[in-house]
Amino acid sequence: MSAIEFLDTNILVYAYHSGELHKQKIAQSLIDRCLLGEVVLSSQVLAEFATTVLHKVRPAMRPADLRALLNVLTPIKLVPLDAGVVHRAVQAHEHYGLHFYDGLIVAAAERGGCARIWSEDMNDGQKYFGITVENPFI
Repeated sequence: MSAIEFLDTNILVYAYHSGELHKQKIAQSLIDRCLLGEVVLSSQVLAEFATTVLHKVRPAMRPADLRALLNVLTPIKLVPLDAGVVHRAVQAHEHYGLHFYDGLIVAAAERGGCARIWSEDMNDGQKYFGITVENPFI
């Protein structure tokens, strides 16, 4: 198995709420890898995903459908967020100028021992604390 990788929220959104079939297929393959334990995420990512599909995209996902989907995603390993991760997120903001919530993504990926963060929203190829961001859609 390759090094552990981390999945950003936007990939989950593409997997389950996208009109872009090419991106949806790539995102769903990354979700499959999550279910195999090769890719992890954090509770922050699940919360951001939930708020996005309930409130920010149209048509919005019904709460019952979201609960069912979250049940399917339950086996995915979550990196716990604690005070240490929050402190590291502040360091990511200070060192790299990241928005605090992106800093939480980086800090959680570091805590999870990840070598890569899959994200469309962060700079492809950028390294944060030795973790490389990769856009899976490029």
